[in-house]
Amino acid sequence: MILKYDVLVIGGGHAGCEAACAAANMGAKTCLVTMDMNKIAQMSCNPAVGGIAKGQIVREIDALGGQMGHVTDATAIQFRMLNRSKGPAVWSPRAQCDRGKFIWKWRSVLDETENLDIWQDQADELLVKDVVVTQQQTKRVVGVKTIWGCELRAKAVIITAGTFLNGLLHIGRKMIPGGRIAEPAVPHFTESITRHGIRSARMKTGTPVRIDKRSVHFEDMERQDGENGYYKFSYMGKARPLPQLPCWVCYTNPDVHDALRSGLADSPLYNGQIQSIGPRYCPSIETKLMTFPEREQHLLFLEPEGTDTNEMYLNGFSSSLPMDVQIAALKHIPALRDVKVYRPGYAIEYDFFDPTQLKHSLESKIISGLFMAGQVNGTTGYEEAGGQGTLAGINAALFAGSIGCCDTATEKTLTLARDEAYIGVLIDDLVTKGVDEPYRMFTSRAEYRILLRQDDADARLTEKAYELGLVRRERYDWWLQKKQSIEEIEQFCKNFAIKPKAINGALEAAGSTPLVYGCKLDDLVARPELNFEKLYHIVPELHELIDSLPNRKEEIAEAAEIHIKYKGYIEREKMVAEKMRRLENIKIKGKFDYANLTAISTEARQKLIKIQPETLAQASRIPGVSPSDVNAMLVLLGR
Repeated sequence: MILKYDVLVIGGGHAGCEAACAAANMGAKTCLVTMDMNKIAQMSCNPAVGGIAKGQIVREIDALGGQMGHVTDATAIQFRMLNRSKGPAVWSPRAQCDRGKFIWKWRSVLDETENLDIWQDQADELLVKDVVVTQQQTKRVVGVKTIWGCELRAKAVIITAGTFLNGLLHIGRKMIPGGRIAEPAVPHFTESITRHGIRSARMKTGTPVRIDKRSVHFEDMERQDGENGYYKFSYMGKARPLPQLPCWVCYTNPDVHDALRSGLADSPLYNGQIQSIGPRYCPSIETKLMTFPEREQHLLFLEPEGTDTNEMYLNGFSSSLPMDVQIAALKHIPALRDVKVYRPGYAIEYDFFDPTQLKHSLESKIISGLFMAGQVNGTTGYEEAGGQGTLAGINAALFAGSIGCCDTATEKTLTLARDEAYIGVLIDDLVTKGVDEPYRMFTSRAEYRILLRQDDADARLTEKAYELGLVRRERYDWWLQKKQSIEEIEQFCKNFAIKPKAINGALEAAGSTPLVYGCKLDDLVARPELNFEKLYHIVPELHELIDSLPNRKEEIAEAAEIHIKYKGYIEREKMVAEKMRRLENIKIKGKFDYANLTAISTEARQKLIKIQPETLAQASRIPGVSPSDVNAMLVLLGR
C-alpha cells in the first residue's frame, strides 16, 4: 500500500507532535507516524514542563502557534515561576503535569487538527532518490517504508524518533533493547539513514525510580506548594482547571550513599557497559556520589504524576544501578523507610545524528527535504524537542509547498536569530557547535537574555507566525490589543507628572526616597524598590488605567513595567549584539591563561584548555562555552 502526503513526521513525541501540528496548520497534508497512538507525547522522564530557560521556549512555541503551552495549562497540577528573586530576564515558568491527561489532551489536539492523519506503525527504511537540481546531482527524500510493508510517500520527511533508534535499556548488568521501558526499540532505521553519508553516534540518558505514594511518610518531608496567581504558559485559553497538588522535599544521607556505593561494581556507568556520554546537568545519583564524594546529602524532590494515581516521581535520584541496590538505598531515607516502588530507575543508550549536518532550518545538508528535530539532534528535554519540532514543521511545510514539477525547492524558510528567541539560540548552537553531550538549554547560553524574556515571546514571534499563516487571526488580534495596551501604559507613565507634596508620604511608607522636585511617573517605576503593585495604590490614575484594560490586565501591566524599568539594559544589550558580529577578527590564542580565568565557568575553562581556539568566534562555537563566557573574555580583551 502506498499513501502520499506533503509532510511525513516520524515519531509521536514532543518534537513530532509540534512538527505535525505546525505543518498541518500551514496547510500541508501531513501524516504523523507513531508506534503507539496511546502514548502520544509521552513524558518519558519527569512529568513537568518548563523550568530555567525551558519555560521561555514553551512561551515561544506558544507565540508561534504551537500547542505545548496550551496542553500544559490544561493538565497542570502545580505551577511555579522560578527565579522570581532575580531579574525578569531569568524568570522561568514551570508546571508539574498529570502524565496521563497530558497524553490524552495532546491526542485530542492532534485529532482536531485539519490536514493531519495519524498512522500507527514503525518506520523501517528511509526512501531516497537521486535528483538533479541546478545541474548538480543530489539526494532527495521521498518517504519511508514501514515494518508492515506500507510505503508512505512525502515531499518532506521529519525524523523525531527520540530515544528509540537502536535503543538499549540498562538496569544493573541487565541489558534489553527498548526505546522506553516496556517499549520496543527501532533496530534498522538508523542504518537506512547513515548509508547516505549522514553521521550518527550514541548518547545516554536515564530516569529515576517511580514510587507508590501510599508507602511514603510525608510527615518526614518538607511540603512545597505551587503558585495560584494569574500566570500560565499559553497567552490564550483558560486558567488551570485541575486540582493543584504539592511536591515534597527530602535528602539523601551517608547511609544512602554507602548502600549505593555497594552496587557500583554492577553499575553500567562504571563497569564498561555504557560507553556513550550522559547529560552533564542531570546526572545519575551514582555520578553525583563519584563527582562530589565530600557531599553528605543530595536534594531530592518527590513529585506527583497525576490527580488520579499513586505514582510519584523521585526527582534527583536517576539511576541505572541494580534494582535491589536502588530500593535498599531508598529505605535509608526516613520518609521512604517503608517504600514500595512501581519500577526502578534505568538508563538508555540511543542513536543520534550530528546536528552540524543540518541547516538552520533543520533540513539536512546531505539529503534534500529531510528534516530532524528533538533528541535525534543530540538534545535532551521536552521543551528543546518541541521548539525544534515547531521550526522543523514550519520549514518542512514551506519546503513541500515550494517543490514544483522540476524537483526544485525555493529557499523560503523561517530561521530565528540568537536575539529573537531561545529556539534560535538552541538551533544555532546545534548546527554551528555540534554536541558532545546531550544539549540542555540554560539562560546562560543566551547572550541576549534581557531581550528573550518569558513575558515578551509574543512580541518577538507572533507577527512572524501570523505572516506564515501559522497563527490564526484571533491570536494575532489579541496580540495587537495587548501591544496597544502596553504602549498606552508606557505613554501614560512617560507623561504623567508627579508632585512631591502629593506622593512623598506614600513613598516614605513604601521605603523609597521622597522627591525634592516633581518628576514623571516612569522615573518612579524605574526605582528598584517600587513597582506597579505599589504604585497602583499610590497613583489613582494608574489604578484606573490598568483596571480599564479589557482582559489579562496583570500580564499587560507586568510587560509594561518591565519595558519601563529595564529600558537602559535593553539598549546596552543591543550594543553588545553589534560587538559580537566582529568576533571573527578577534584573535585570542595565547592571550589567556584559561586555568586561572575565574571570570568564566568551570566547564568553559575545561573546554578552552583542551581545544585552544584561534579566535573568539571559534571559542563561541565550542560546546560548553556559553555566550556569557564569550562576553567575559571580550571585556578582558578590552582591558
